[in-house]
Amino acid sequence: MPNPKLSRTRGIFLLPNLFTTAGLFAAFYSIVAAMQQQYESAAIAIFFALIADVLDGRVARLTNTQSEFGAYYDSLVDVISFGVAPALLMFNWSLHTLGKVGWLAAFIYTAATALRVARFNALAQNTDKRFFHGLACPAAAVMLASIVWFCQVYQFDHFVLHILFLLVILLLSLLMVSNVRYYGFKDIDLRKALPWMAALLIVLVIVTISLNPPLVILIGCTGYVLAGPIYTYSILVKKKYHLRRTQPHHHDQK
Repeated sequence: MPNPKLSRTRGIFLLPNLFTTAGLFAAFYSIVAAMQQQYESAAIAIFFALIADVLDGRVARLTNTQSEFGAYYDSLVDVISFGVAPALLMFNWSLHTLGKVGWLAAFIYTAATALRVARFNALAQNTDKRFFHGLACPAAAVMLASIVWFCQVYQFDHFVLHILFLLVILLLSLLMVSNVRYYGFKDIDLRKALPWMAALLIVLVIVTISLNPPLVILIGCTGYVLAGPIYTYSILVKKKYHLRRTQPHHHDQK
């Protein structure tokens, strides 16, 4: 559940909750656009929901306007923005061609998002702030949105691809409820001065994205999704190697 230390007030803090509402609006627009077969617009709307989700938390921390209401509100909006909206987008765009299997996969993704948000709230005080345990639902939603955007721009449409997208949405669902560790960027302090190289890197990232947004964002999302299992596997290998080094060696004595 949300942090019990968050302030309780009779009213609500306007600024961070405006961003949360903006994210909800973007998600609702995405659903409506997907129903009207405007898939590219629906996918881009999910990116706006992500931006709003990032800003509401940052603004609340920077302005010291965190509240229990805001935490609950943000969690509810997350389920809609990064669970319901991308699932319906994928169903209307691709998974409907697979019949019952398609809408069941979309439901599994929605349920996994709700479970992911609930687990995050329940364990928020007991985990390493730098890492997420399981793929964060905004990252999963943006991955799906980037696939739709890329395929719409380059007009990729084949039945084999629909099977692939089914596997992708199931894999993302599994990653969200797994214990795979993902870097969460939570330790970045926007109030501190950035080194010149970091500022230059940000500029290079923006320029690279502007060259071909659908392709670059899809590559970036794929890299992030794959980075979690690779990093988690490397940790397990290091732990196993450390255990072997620290265990005493027993030699048979005659």
